[in-house]
Amino acid sequence: MTDIVYHYNHQVYFNLTNKCPCRCTFCIRNNGDTVGESGNLWFSKEPSLEEIIPAIDRFDFTGCREAVFCGYGEPTMVLDKLVAVSEYVRKKYDFRLRLNTNGLSDLIHGRSTAEEICKAVDCVSISLNMPDAKSYNEVVRPAYGEKSFDAMLKFACDCRKYLDDVRFTVVDCIGEENIRKSQELADSLGIPLRVRIYSAG
Repeated sequence: MTDIVYHYNHQVYFNLTNKCPCRCTFCIRNNGDTVGESGNLWFSKEPSLEEIIPAIDRFDFTGCREAVFCGYGEPTMVLDKLVAVSEYVRKKYDFRLRLNTNGLSDLIHGRSTAEEICKAVDCVSISLNMPDAKSYNEVVRPAYGEKSFDAMLKFACDCRKYLDDVRFTVVDCIGEENIRKSQELADSLGIPLRVRIYSAG
C-alpha cells in the first residue's frame, strides 16, 4: 500500500500525487520507493480525495506542529485536492500547513495561482535549485522549457503579496558558487533562502 500521509525526519507529509513536470537530476525519486521511515510513495494509481481524507483520519498527528504538502510528485499538479485537503485539515486540526513546490503552478494551470495557494497554506517553500535560467534548465529539466525559471520567480514574488512566510531553497550539492549566486538572487527579490543538506532518501 502506498503512503498518502507519512513521517520523515520527525515531520508529517502529505503525498497527494506522483505527477511532476520536472526531471531534476538530483531528485530523490531516482533513488527508490521510500524516504526515511515512509512506506512506499509510488502510487499504482493517483489517489482520489475520497481515499486521501480517510488516510488523514487514520493518521496519528500527536505532537504535530506542521504538515507539509510534499511527496513523490508536485503537489500543485493536483491543486484542487490540495485546497480541499487544506480546508478539511484546518477544520479538524491545529497545526501549520507548508507547501514544498517547484513554483511552476502558473504554467501547470495556465493562470495565476499564488493567491489561491497562499489561502490554503501558511508557508510556501519554492525550489530555486539554480541561480540562472540556463543552469536551472539543465538541472531541473522542466517540461515547459526556458520560460520555467522566470515563471518560478514570478510565482515566488506573487506569493509574497499574499503571504509573509515565503522562501526559496537550494540543495548544498549545487556547489558554493551557485549557492552564493542563489543567495544574491534571493536577496534581490527580498525572499529568504534556505540551503538544504542533500539527502538521497
